Amino acid sequence: MPGKHVLIIEDDSDIVELLTIHLHDLDCEVTPASSGHQGLAASKNDRFDLIILDIMLPGLGGMEVCRKIRQTDRHTPIMMLTARSEEIDKVMGLETGADDYLTKPFSIREFIARVKVIFRRSEEQQSTEGNAATSAVMRYGDLKIDIDKRKVTLNNIRVDLSPKEFDLITLLAGNPGKSYSRKNLLNLIWGYDFEGYEHTVNSHINRLRSKIEEDVSNPKFILTTWGVGYRFNEEL
Repeated sequence: MPGKHVLIIEDDSDIVELLTIHLHDLDCEVTPASSGHQGLAASKNDRFDLIILDIMLPGLGGMEVCRKIRQTDRHTPIMMLTARSEEIDKVMGLETGADDYLTKPFSIREFIARVKVIFRRSEEQQSTEGNAATSAVMRYGDLKIDIDKRKVTLNNIRVDLSPKEFDLITLLAGNPGKSYSRKNLLNLIWGYDFEGYEHTVNSHINRLRSKIEEDVSNPKFILTTWGVGYRFNEEL
């Protein structure tokens, strides 16, 4: 995975140095930022393949930095680092737009493995989207999903989706009628292979429905497969 550019937003210089050493071993270029404001400015001034973001930062906190980045950049993977271990913090990080989450202290081997997974997932997604010219736009009635532009419109009006919401609707709409369990969706969209965060999937599905369904109590597009999970309506 040569030529990757990583932004580290972290105020602990020892951690920055340690991560930089191992990212260099992966042939990554590293840009450090020691505060939320500095990191946010760097994210706007350059293109990165990964942003490593500490939650506890001076000035502008990591959660707010993540929110602000996602307002203009829906694609760059974000890995959050924190000393907190409470489940609510992890859920908040994922729902804010983070792609992965590591709790300090963490092993370097785990960190490297997570970085490789993120890079591989990004490359696979780019390859899939680049080779899917014939199916780059999906239409279901008044709902249109443009994969290349990562754009969803309903009745010709753009629907503002978070990165994970877009990934969810693309996966479901690309496989109409196929039922996915919450654990399946968690693994496929967030990349997690452990149980415990299925309610994150529920909250994203609920928000997605509120944006595209005329009646969320009687959804037209995203249906519930009772006892299993969710599926996209194959009869549209």
